[in-house]
Amino acid sequence: MPADIATQFAVERLLARYVASIDEDRLEEWPNHFAETCRYQIISAENYEQGLPIGVFFADSRGMLRDRVSALRQANVYEPQRYRHLVSSTLILDEADGLVTAQSNYMVVRIMHDGATALFSTGRYLDRISLGGREPLFVEKLVVFDSRRIDTLLAMPL
Repeated sequence: MPADIATQFAVERLLARYVASIDEDRLEEWPNHFAETCRYQIISAENYEQGLPIGVFFADSRGMLRDRVSALRQANVYEPQRYRHLVSSTLILDEADGLVTAQSNYMVVRIMHDGATALFSTGRYLDRISLGGREPLFVEKLVVFDSRRIDTLLAMPL
């Protein structure tokens, strides 16, 4: 059953705000797109498809996501950089009981402080989104990246 226009718009608006908080270096806002109890994982397509649980990043609460932002701002040392996300239209796969399951493709370009620009990551977002509150929130966001390799400098969220 196709999603109605209001649901489609709510989901795509959430995704747009999610990537804007990263791309515009408003990382302190990034965790606010998630429910208090949530799952955020960055995992290779190979591990995901084989049902292997190990990814390169995992968090199971908004608090853990806030800790990640604090570490990025205060503790981690990495070369200044910025991301620019390009996200496809979103395919709503299911909607039941105020919970939407959706899939989008993404591409992230990384721009280093010296201006060097490179394709950093491609893949898909597999999302479960709660529409039950004032604003839609991610209950689960799996970032499934295509390559078997990922730069060891995965500083910011994807």
